[in-house]
Amino acid sequence: MARFAVSVRSQLRGMCEALASLVFPAPCRICARMLDTGNRVPFCRACVTALTQALPEPLCGQCGRPVVSTAVADGVSSPLCHLCRRGAYDFDFVRSFGAYTPSMARAILMLKYGEVTPLGSWFANHLVQVVEHSAGAFAADALVPVPLHPSRLRERGYNQAELIARPLARSLGIPFRSYLLVRTRPRPDKLRLTRRERWETVRGAYATREDAQVDKLRVLLVDDVFTTGATLDACSRALRGAGAVRVVGLTVARALPSSVVPDATVSRQDLGE
Repeated sequence: MARFAVSVRSQLRGMCEALASLVFPAPCRICARMLDTGNRVPFCRACVTALTQALPEPLCGQCGRPVVSTAVADGVSSPLCHLCRRGAYDFDFVRSFGAYTPSMARAILMLKYGEVTPLGSWFANHLVQVVEHSAGAFAADALVPVPLHPSRLRERGYNQAELIARPLARSLGIPFRSYLLVRTRPRPDKLRLTRRERWETVRGAYATREDAQVDKLRVLLVDDVFTTGATLDACSRALRGAGAVRVVGLTVARALPSSVVPDATVSRQDLGE
């Protein structure tokens, strides 16, 4: 009976969405074609399909980047990218939902600057699917969004990472602890940063609050985009310095060179390649 009720609700929801798209026609915020769905997010079905394409496997065992080679460590074959083989990152591992394509970039910018806040829950629902593939690996005592500097938070009015992290924490049943981590130094006003500049900008820019209880915690960090990994690395170092025993990360998108994903929006210079 319960499954029947869920099925009926699903059918009714689909009918309502179809009716809404006819009565209140509007353009897709990504491709500008007329919407063919009444979802809370302003994307057409084609763009939703494009946004929900999984990253090509195999993935680096640590940072989650698609890799084409494997490294052998301690006698066990484990796929690792060239940066992780060199020990570039402090975090245990990170996974992302999709590639940072032009369509994904537009969607994230709508959340970040356009105040399309329902996208926070929409992204969170897709990150739940990422976690479900390896739930044990994401076991955590606290879920923490990457924080904004107070000046940037006042300017924007909200933290886009928190809009994703809060509903994600509810879905996963992990305590939401945004207060554990703070950004102590603002990001420079320069819009486009090289890989070196990204790392220099965030080095030592995050800290745990003085009264925060971080010792022996397993922390799940959440952010919108993994570009070079510098931000998650800096956050991880701050948390480990305060006693965290494990730090894993989740991001909506992963910036990749066009050699890996043809529609990637970043250059090899941005990624330090």
